Amino acid sequence: MRANSRAIQSYGDVKVGSGVASANNVQLIQMLFDGLLESLSSARGHIQHKNISEKSKAIARASRIVIGLQGALDFEKGGDLANNLNELYSYVTRRLFHANAHNDLAALDEIHGLMREIRDAWDGMPSLVPASNRPASMMN
Repeated sequence: MRANSRAIQSYGDVKVGSGVASANNVQLIQMLFDGLLESLSSARGHIQHKNISEKSKAIARASRIVIGLQGALDFEKGGDLANNLNELYSYVTRRLFHANAHNDLAALDEIHGLMREIRDAWDGMPSLVPASNRPASMMN
């Protein structure tokens, strides 16, 4: 529940649908990644149109989401995977800072690709857990 609360809080002012309240953990993480990818795409467009103020806002939203995802990691249960994701999220945070400071489209593209891969991996998550072992929150 604590991870859910942190994740919802990090979603912040990214467009939030009514589905957040009823989303299971996997759906919530997917929504966070969707918001992150949307923010990265938005930042890219703002750089291309030289709208620096809006670019900064979009990157700040993306950063908050990444920090929220990082803060929700469970190192006890997650083991090496949680540690690897922690390192990746730290790297992504540094790259977001760089992209913001230098209007670096290549850095945004790199981050988008990395986060897209993880988002796509979450699509298969419910199928990895046998139905008989799934918590009720994954049955939606």
